[in-house]
Amino acid sequence: MPSLKTTSRGASVSDAALLTALAGARERTLALVAGISVEDLERVHSPLMSPLVWDLGHIAAFEDLWIVHRLGGEEMLREDLAELYDAFETPRARRGDLPFLRTGEAHDYLAAVRERSVAVTERLGAGAGVVHELVIRHELQHQETMLQTINLARLPGWSGPLQRPQPARAGRGGLELLEVPAGEAVLGAGPEGFAYDNERPRHVVDLPAFRIARTPVTNATWLSFAEGGGYERREWWSEEAWAWKQEYDITHPLNWTGDGREWRIGEYTPIDPDAPVQHVSWFEADAFARAHGARLPTEQEWERAATWDQRTIEGIGYGWEWTASRFSGYPGFVAHPYKEYSEVFFGGDYRVLRGGSWATAARVASPTFRNWDHPQRRQIFAGVRLAEDA
Repeated sequence: MPSLKTTSRGASVSDAALLTALAGARERTLALVAGISVEDLERVHSPLMSPLVWDLGHIAAFEDLWIVHRLGGEEMLREDLAELYDAFETPRARRGDLPFLRTGEAHDYLAAVRERSVAVTERLGAGAGVVHELVIRHELQHQETMLQTINLARLPGWSGPLQRPQPARAGRGGLELLEVPAGEAVLGAGPEGFAYDNERPRHVVDLPAFRIARTPVTNATWLSFAEGGGYERREWWSEEAWAWKQEYDITHPLNWTGDGREWRIGEYTPIDPDAPVQHVSWFEADAFARAHGARLPTEQEWERAATWDQRTIEGIGYGWEWTASRFSGYPGFVAHPYKEYSEVFFGGDYRVLRGGSWATAARVASPTFRNWDHPQRRQIFAGVRLAEDA
């Protein structure tokens, strides 16, 4: 196992602060599921997603493995659950058939593991803080995954702690592009502080000038695309995308109903014309860009624009933004702290998303954070920002 002390958290973050962050993450997790019935927690809502209660058990097992076992040197509380809650060994499509802990057991497991984690931290300290930060961010990321499940489940009346904020009024529709000059761009996370392995090493690239949209594409602009034949014009779709669209009869974003309404977790509401469009696949995003004589930005362009001038692009953090880039390691990539986090996903059809969404915890989102998924996926809170050559 790679060393867990190769990354420093900085002397200003105390053990007490990390324990407070762990407690805050847990409070959000429990509030997220507090109003959901046991039946809805334990059933499969979509083959793309885990039962919600599986996520709870997985969060506990991950914490027990890293803080209690690997950092604290103690036996795991439930070693018999290690394989059951190993995300790599148990694909989502299989999890509903597994003997996972039921709701009461999962809550007890979460509490028992947390008690052990606190005891280890008080006894040994958090060291460089890397393990604690890994566990905190892991739980925060699962909250967003669970919100994806809740969205797909269409649970009426759900009201959790992570409600979507009112987006800034873009007013431009997402079609106003600004030029970013050619030059060197410093990309990726530096050696200090916490970052995932796929964010490192920091490196310099030469980028030609390009144009990128000031704001994400809005619902109103996407509606014009859809009503103007966007889902019918074959020339705007790649062969693979067209086959997918035809097979699943895709005619509008995932949460739209086709009658002027959209599902906003808990209820149906009129489509907000000025809000950034969400729940569109990479296939749809690519077709939309082609229809407008544009393209999706590369992730290098996206990060360059996001860090070059804070006034350049707006609306970051309301929805993930698809990029043209395939997911792979940066030059000099080293897997850390385990191979299965990033490296096993390199070389496939995964496309990179950048920026974060309304459901992404601030502790997780950063200009260097890289998300990824298959090009046909629409459960992510993802939208579109256009780019073009200068």
